[in-house]
Amino acid sequence: MALLSLDQLLAALRRHPGASASELAAALGVSAPTVQRLLRAAGPSVVSLGRARRTRHAARRGLRGAAADVPLYRITPQGQAEAFGSLALLAPEGCAMPLAGSGWPVPEEARDGWWPGLPYPLQDMRPQGFMGRQLAHAVHEALQLPDDPRAWSDDEVLVALSAAGGDMVGDLILGERPLRQWQAARLDAPEPLAEAGLPGAYLRLAEQALAGALAGSSAAGEFPKFAALRAVPEPDQPGPAGAARTPHVLVKFAGADDTAAGQRWADLLLAEHLALQCLAAQGLPAARSRLLRAGGRSFLEVERFDRHGLWGRSPLVSLETVNAAFLGLPQRAWPELAAPLAGMGVLADGVQAQIATLWWFGRLIGNSDMHLGNLSLRPADGRLTLAPAYDMLPMRYAPLGGGGLAPLALLEPPLPLPAERAPWRAAAAAALRFWELLAQDERASAAIQAQATRNGQRLGTARSLLGPA
Repeated sequence: MALLSLDQLLAALRRHPGASASELAAALGVSAPTVQRLLRAAGPSVVSLGRARRTRHAARRGLRGAAADVPLYRITPQGQAEAFGSLALLAPEGCAMPLAGSGWPVPEEARDGWWPGLPYPLQDMRPQGFMGRQLAHAVHEALQLPDDPRAWSDDEVLVALSAAGGDMVGDLILGERPLRQWQAARLDAPEPLAEAGLPGAYLRLAEQALAGALAGSSAAGEFPKFAALRAVPEPDQPGPAGAARTPHVLVKFAGADDTAAGQRWADLLLAEHLALQCLAAQGLPAARSRLLRAGGRSFLEVERFDRHGLWGRSPLVSLETVNAAFLGLPQRAWPELAAPLAGMGVLADGVQAQIATLWWFGRLIGNSDMHLGNLSLRPADGRLTLAPAYDMLPMRYAPLGGGGLAPLALLEPPLPLPAERAPWRAAAAAALRFWELLAQDERASAAIQAQATRNGQRLGTARSLLGPA
């Protein structure tokens, strides 16, 4: 009878995951002490979280036959591996992983560690974008997964991460296997690409990326790119603005053809480089970048701001993931999400204003692709700070899907409401400098230079209409 009762308990937990002992007693028609005795007898078959009256229970399930919890590790900025926690899979779905004391802010409904899907610190580790598809293409057959990572379930994401997730966004590594691979790599540290041979090396890596031969880091974004490890430039060498912090870079590249679309993409890479410089000059955090050319291609090299030195890492989370975890609101402007997050105490002091300035800057330079995945934050002491800006460029001028070009149209700068004037003015100062630099840069096409001049003049007129600050 005891075995049957234990089976009944587990069956009830599968029907009512996250139930309290009293709820289980009512569902089973037994006393609360009987349920407590069965819970103790169930041992590792049951996950129990919460204190006192908040204690809830769920049945544990395995991942492809493996019943043990999946360990989660964190790589410190100094390059040391630490235990971060363990992930328990629940029946029929969901996970258990407490975040208290981790430095990450915790949604109220997950304060005890219950998650309806993957815990939100893992969400941005999903393979996505151009490089995510490459990773999926490289591992899907061996892991028996769909070849398109967008079709992966949460369990399939866990299978991939626990097998090949050693170099994902942020500082977390899921599972012993990828951590052991990371540790083994430290014994035979890779040789960074030398500065002298970098253009040729980037040409080869671009061709391999287009052929689908590269897999590894799963940085998001649809622009063709690859990850590389290049030697940190010496002070007298042309490197990213400011002292380089890491040899880890992501490299976007434009086509090697002489078509109008190829030239436009090269213009946009240059524009992104200049935009990041202007944001940094305005006092906003921005990724460090530089431009290189080789074999007719343009390369935008961007230092990874979630990497430190050769082995160190830091955590990262997108606004898209934060919105899903804390607000659950549909896609909307960054400031419209920053306001309620700040009101909940999720954002650190000053971050809401930074996000508003960054948003206005994007609008004033014609960035039509400011989705929620293009803004990232960093957890620290239970709140979120702003990560460096990236993917900030005038995408309204991007080539059309078929390779054609839409006519270059004058950018009509949006004007602020009275309450929005302070971040608008800060953004306008940086945007005016951006259009000025792009108009004067001889690496840009004549058409883009002329358009940048017109856009800058139009923005200057709009700023004058607002009067003095």
